[in-house]
Amino acid sequence: MDVQQTLRQYEQAANSRDFDHVAPMVADHAVYWFSDGEFEGLDAIRGAFEMTWNTIEQERYAIEDVQWVVVGDQAAVCIYQFRSEGVVRGRPFLAVGRGTNVFALIDGR
Repeated sequence: MDVQQTLRQYEQAANSRDFDHVAPMVADHAVYWFSDGEFEGLDAIRGAFEMTWNTIEQERYAIEDVQWVVVGDQAAVCIYQFRSEGVVRGRPFLAVGRGTNVFALIDGR
């Protein structure tokens, strides 16, 4: 598993603003925590992404300062800082925070 490449692909998918690009990288039973709540399962996570994309126009999402906590043949875990920049209600928007991703090799993907 090339974890750095996988993380960059995830970042690119998130910036596509099309959840069909993100979905193949999210397990059916995944759990996401966004600032407005916890979302479990692919449908709920899709809704959270799409609500964010509808709220933040011209968003650019960046993952920075990545630290790999665990890297193995079947799984990897990283922590990082994220930056979300865009426009909300016609005004510049910036949010920064911490993220954690857990990657698992499932069915060879």
